[in-house]
Amino acid sequence: MVLVELLSSLSGLVKVRSQADIDNAVFKLHYRVTSTMLFCFCLLVTANSLIGDPINCVQGDHAMLKPKVVNTYCWIHTTFTLPKYINRQYGKGTGVVYPGIGPHTTEDDKVHHAYYQWVPFVLFLQALMFYAPHWLWKTWEGGKLESIVMGLSLPVMNKDERREKIHLLAEYLHASMHCHNFYAIKFFLCELLNLGNSVFNMWFMNKFLGGMFFTYGIDVLAFTETNQEERTDPMIVLFPRITKCSFNMYGPSGTIETHDLMCVLALNIINEKVYVFLWFWFLILAGISTLALAYRLLVFCIPAIRSGLLQKRARIRYKPGLEAIATKLQVGDFFLLYLLSKNVELLSFGSLMEELSSRLVKRNIHPDLEMTPRPVPSVEAYHLINENA
Repeated sequence: MVLVELLSSLSGLVKVRSQADIDNAVFKLHYRVTSTMLFCFCLLVTANSLIGDPINCVQGDHAMLKPKVVNTYCWIHTTFTLPKYINRQYGKGTGVVYPGIGPHTTEDDKVHHAYYQWVPFVLFLQALMFYAPHWLWKTWEGGKLESIVMGLSLPVMNKDERREKIHLLAEYLHASMHCHNFYAIKFFLCELLNLGNSVFNMWFMNKFLGGMFFTYGIDVLAFTETNQEERTDPMIVLFPRITKCSFNMYGPSGTIETHDLMCVLALNIINEKVYVFLWFWFLILAGISTLALAYRLLVFCIPAIRSGLLQKRARIRYKPGLEAIATKLQVGDFFLLYLLSKNVELLSFGSLMEELSSRLVKRNIHPDLEMTPRPVPSVEAYHLINENA
């Protein structure tokens, strides 16, 4: 029940929007889907009631060893496995109890496993990292789009009111033309941060897991296609379920006794699946983000693509006007129109495009109109006029 209550607190990240839509589907994959998944994984690996204690060490019949003390010690001071036993056959008569577990000396190489203490904190940090670009863009955007589309997003509106609001919005877009480039650049920077997050988190997890994460997913796929008796499961190698721990204490005569303990890490049953999923997810997310950025550059650089997109979204055939929009408007102007098309209902957006294109065509017919200096209205001024209307 505690886990359910914690997960329900994350519903705010995936709730249906009630404000203006200021980004796109790929952007939402980062701050809604990925952040929510990472927060859920963080809660999952801390829900000890699902698997019992995260670590249990076998201390034998020694009366001086207390289970809680031993478990706490081995959890804090880390456990280890022996690489020389990783790919050895294990079982009765082999001397190897489990992959990586067997008799050892002080000269043997050891691989210490300390990451399991930090997995919840790292997952939580990664979730914040994927949410940060959205927070940054929302702060930079400052409610600009919501102020512009307020009123036009209503599906029910009489003709006169709709015509007046469209006229005011077209006047604002026409007067503030070429003043939104920095607005689009800030969004593009946030998209670059999203892509950087995906790549950086792959590198970060590879460092966190001792350089074994880059090939983790490939190794797991290769293991499923080979004879499992001939090689060790890579998930067990990276996330061992049974490890060793050396516990030192004083004996009855005051001499130091070293106890070689075997510990069960039940938590790694969850960790191994979580990180296999994240390997594939971050790889897919990085690919999608790269394609989205390439598409964005093509749209910003080629006016013909902008014209086709506006025609498709407005569903009008006023081609001379659309060509005027595509050629006259700069990147920031087109980006603002793109966001408007997502927040304004279809009929209003089509009328807006016709109104704006007619103004641009008039400027082409009467170029002397461009010589007249026009004050650039702010969003607040437009919003005030809109309310008065």
